[in-house]
Amino acid sequence: MATTPQPIRTVKAFYAGRGIRSLSRDVARKIIISLKASRRNPTGSTGWVRFPYYHHVFDDERAGFEKHLRYYKSIADIISLDDALELMTGDTPIDGRYICITFDDGFKNWTDNALPILKDMGAVAAFFVATDYIGTDVNADRDKLLKFYDSGDKLMEFMTWDDCRSLHDAGMTVGSHSVHHAHLADIDYEAAQAEMVNSKKTIEDELANPCDHFCCPFGVPGVDFDTTTHPSMARDAGYKSFLTTRRGPNTLGADPFAVRRDHMLANASLLEVRYFLGAEDNP
Repeated sequence: MATTPQPIRTVKAFYAGRGIRSLSRDVARKIIISLKASRRNPTGSTGWVRFPYYHHVFDDERAGFEKHLRYYKSIADIISLDDALELMTGDTPIDGRYICITFDDGFKNWTDNALPILKDMGAVAAFFVATDYIGTDVNADRDKLLKFYDSGDKLMEFMTWDDCRSLHDAGMTVGSHSVHHAHLADIDYEAAQAEMVNSKKTIEDELANPCDHFCCPFGVPGVDFDTTTHPSMARDAGYKSFLTTRRGPNTLGADPFAVRRDHMLANASLLEVRYFLGAEDNP
């Protein structure tokens, strides 16, 4: 008899049911990264802003996330998104190394797990929410929530608008991740425009504060969004930035409508973190 999916609160539950082939690939990948990490040194250069991004900090990822924060603080200054963009678009050289932490989607574990750690460590971050999922209920909206991931068996809890306000009140940035977590490349111009405009308005209405930043769902340039259309659409909608999932550093003169970010898992080893942050340019 099939079991009814329960709200996922641990990374162990999130990855439950994966086959031996998938697990073996992960082990091999970790070994390769660990070996290569010794040849990558994030502190070997200055004049950059890196944007590590996360989706979740589950209950069993709290210690890992805290470890990441301590590492970031040991090699760079953790700054807000607005400050990061000011450095990138300024007219003076970037003096030093800077980290801007970001989160995608809108999961409840942000306020349960990530926010207390950020506050305890005096760090800030930017949180990008898919507005149609904020305030959903794991019982009343079960079918909708199960469709968030293609596998159809992961029941995730999302924040409420009060949770979003708590992020804002704690000095965090709350930005748009579209309305429906939309794959912009698959919808027409008017629909994509509505995803940006309507999510911005909803966030501004709920938080009584400007929503200045858009983070593209999925985010691979030329695959998940059109590089000539969607960033300019975000600019026209009133956003000040467009964040992608292309890895690499952002240096002086970098385009705020093509922000590069480095995907992280909160339980990743520091060798893995070093590996990604030490890359000069990852297309």
